[in-house]
Amino acid sequence: MCGKQKIRQRSCPGDARLEAESTPEARSMFEQETDLKDGADLFEAILERNNLNRAYKQVKRNDGAPGIDGMSVDQLLKYLREHKESFLESLRNETYRPQAVRRVEIPKPDGGVRLLGVPTVIDRMLQQAISQVLTPIYETEFSENSYGFRPGRSAHQAIRQAQEYYNQGYHRVVDLDLSKYFDSINHELLMNMLREVIPDQRVLHLIKRYLKSGVMINGVRQRTEEGSPQGGNLSPLLSNIYLTALDRELERRGHKFVRYADDVNIYVKTQRAAERVLKGVTEFLETKLKLKVNEAKSKAGSPLKLKFLGFAMHSSRTGKAGIRIHKKSIVRFKNKVRELTRRNQGRSIEFVLMKLRRYTNGWLNYYAIADMKAFMEQCSEWIRRKIRTYIWKQ
Repeated sequence: MCGKQKIRQRSCPGDARLEAESTPEARSMFEQETDLKDGADLFEAILERNNLNRAYKQVKRNDGAPGIDGMSVDQLLKYLREHKESFLESLRNETYRPQAVRRVEIPKPDGGVRLLGVPTVIDRMLQQAISQVLTPIYETEFSENSYGFRPGRSAHQAIRQAQEYYNQGYHRVVDLDLSKYFDSINHELLMNMLREVIPDQRVLHLIKRYLKSGVMINGVRQRTEEGSPQGGNLSPLLSNIYLTALDRELERRGHKFVRYADDVNIYVKTQRAAERVLKGVTEFLETKLKLKVNEAKSKAGSPLKLKFLGFAMHSSRTGKAGIRIHKKSIVRFKNKVRELTRRNQGRSIEFVLMKLRRYTNGWLNYYAIADMKAFMEQCSEWIRRKIRTYIWKQ
């Protein structure tokens, strides 16, 4: 175990606190430090007032759709004020039952759908509270090559690391695609992994209930025997915990790799080595972790061609690799701009410009590390033409 852990929290405005602080000596919800001694106080740290307030604020910021009970984020504070004591008591006596998640299908850009689970806002808050306590503990367990869903880490860092591997001479990559990863996590294996670090049985019991809470599809509740539905506040942490076994195996084999959630790239020097690694790692994932590798989408090839997190590499005059936007990402960008500037949508030009500005700003912030000066010059003129034709149509 990690010994004595401290979670240091920052101050925050008090307008949305769950409890009023009537004395000036009371500390705001981010100022208190929670001591976790050998994990014995993990469960109480999750239910600690400041931690729950912090979780509430995060759920409030994220907003999002209601779960199966129809409760919105705006209704959560009133509910907690009225039912706080019974809510906490049900958790402490282990009678609390998470509700099933509402299943939502999100179309993928390349076809198919991504299955998301929408928990109730109460369960989102509780999952967030669990994640806030467990994340600092597991940060000491995770690999330095893991970049997804971790504090202080980003997709940009993952791409920079991939670029560095290429410039070190690792000119072939194994691009692994895990089929429906979040929905195929083995519950028994995951719980065994959690038991290695978490000694508090109440925490383990609560997490297991979330894993088994089921999904609601077209009004029918279905049991979940595997998976941690993507969309829950706890799922990113659980997914990283599960794939830490892969990280350790790749490190044991001495591989250079970058993992962002379930996107895994392994860098080697020859095509023959890449094909051998693809076969070996696929066998490990399917036999040891009970995951399914999508053979059609998993490839061994050049980082100059294969897409990773929307990017790819390109050769520069210096012989070093540069970062570019992958052509599929450009196609999706242009399709979205066409959709936003459709001339028959009957919206005011001010509304169209607002939506277009919001989308392009987010897109540019994400791809800012890529070499795209020439592309943006061409794209800027193309977008201006789309706007002019929209004005003419009006």
